[in-house]
Amino acid sequence: MSQPRQLDSPLYRLLRDEKVSEFNKQKPKDGSIDLQGADLRGVDLRQLDASRIDFTDAYFRGADLRGLDLREACLQGASIAHAQISGAYFPDRLSADEILLSMQFGTRMRYRTI
Repeated sequence: MSQPRQLDSPLYRLLRDEKVSEFNKQKPKDGSIDLQGADLRGVDLRQLDASRIDFTDAYFRGADLRGLDLREACLQGASIAHAQISGAYFPDRLSADEILLSMQFGTRMRYRTI
């Protein structure tokens, strides 16, 4: 498990600065976006197009994820401690228990094997 970190990426900087609409405009139309281990604590990410983003080991403590569709994002090992998640969709491979444990205690979310 790695520590959350500041990434050297223009797209990451847009998210950190809460310029979500600009991120969505600049996001490549195909391929995945690597934000592994990203420190996104306290960031308002509402309206983010999260499809094809790899958030493996990312840290979302206190972030606003309300209404996000995260079904096509990778959240393996991510932590959402005290994040706002009302109305958010999560990947099918994440159980409700994993999401709840991460919300309450900051545990890293693990995908169930299918």
